[in-house]
Amino acid sequence: MAKITYVHPDGTSSVVDVEPGNSIMRGAKLAGVEGILAQCGGGATCGTCHIYVDRDNTTPLPAMHDLEDGLLCVTASPRQDNSRLSCQIPVTEELDGLVVHLPEKQL
Repeated sequence: MAKITYVHPDGTSSVVDVEPGNSIMRGAKLAGVEGILAQCGGGATCGTCHIYVDRDNTTPLPAMHDLEDGLLCVTASPRQDNSRLSCQIPVTEELDGLVVHLPEKQL
């Protein structure tokens, strides 16, 4: 298991044990974390699972592919240099302790 911390826009957080093999998005959805809509269910077609990876993160994440890069240009909350789609980051044990911030809005 990897503990992923989802920080809500109001500063509260949800710490979730996510089983490796799931995505950061799926872990949030299974645990009922508010703030990740994931309307397409993880198909990288909607951009409603936008997150900001904590700036203090030192764990390497998978490279962003062109589809994800394009979707991040049309998200409801502004894209930042630490923006990612949570459906495109598979959880591994190495991500234990990862902190992600949820944007103000997804739609």
